[in-house]
Amino acid sequence: MFAEYTASELTSIFAMQGFAGLILFSVFVLMALGLAIIFGQMGVINMAHGEFMILGAYITYLTSNLFSEYAQNLFSGYFFIAMLLAFLVTFALGAFVEWAMIRHLYKRPLDTLLATWGLSLILQQLYRTVFGPREVGVTLPDWLMGSYPLTDMIEIPINGIFVMCITVVISVGVYFWMFKSRWGGQVRAVVQNREMAGAVGINTEKVDRITFALGCGIAGIAGSAFTMVGSTGPTSGQLYIVDTFLVVVFGGASSLLGTIASAFTISQAQSTMEFFLSGSMAKVLTLLVVVGILMLRPQGLFSLKIRK
Repeated sequence: MFAEYTASELTSIFAMQGFAGLILFSVFVLMALGLAIIFGQMGVINMAHGEFMILGAYITYLTSNLFSEYAQNLFSGYFFIAMLLAFLVTFALGAFVEWAMIRHLYKRPLDTLLATWGLSLILQQLYRTVFGPREVGVTLPDWLMGSYPLTDMIEIPINGIFVMCITVVISVGVYFWMFKSRWGGQVRAVVQNREMAGAVGINTEKVDRITFALGCGIAGIAGSAFTMVGSTGPTSGQLYIVDTFLVVVFGGASSLLGTIASAFTISQAQSTMEFFLSGSMAKVLTLLVVVGILMLRPQGLFSLKIRK
């Protein structure tokens, strides 16, 4: 198989596949960060997480259309406004869902699975009714178009670089929010011992609501980034939800570092194997390897150590 390629061509192929894996890694991280907060920190199995991502994508699509029609002179900067709107809308919806449904189901993870699965079906039908069953795409500003020539044979898409920059900024922001802020300390206190956290004056209900909403808001930002690498449809979120749960569980449900390491491992493995095999076979082999590792290490790559 490799005989038909020269050494330089093979190097270029692997470099391009590696960069494609980094773009997939960026989408996985943005999706998994929100899910790691909701599932890893709160124990809620949110099967509608993909639909929150697609809501962010649809918000970006609407913002793109509005700017192209009514504010063409500001079109070059619309994407930053779209990301902010995607975060705010999904954050607000997440807070409402937590208040209306999730807060009644804490300590009942299987019930949260069924409830959020039903919510995902409702949201999919709502998107299908409002936006239609066909996939839609956004118009990117000129500065996000084209590619950067790394060598004569390797070109890196600019929108891929932008997605990775967004991922770095969000990841650093979540780290400081979780581990360097007072609010992050309250979240970790509630996770480790809810009763004791409430006894020392922490408003656990408020912590739960904002934490769930933040996870949904990050999914909305992931949806904005997703519009640059794929088309948006009512069921597009379901294509990523299994991979996202796999990333969170494999990395360690309570570890943000594990989530990032897991996303990098899985995305690079899938991207590399897709060059040699079909996309579905690459997913199957990746899943089998991850399941095998989890059988040997059920807590994932990283686990949260709690002092007793």
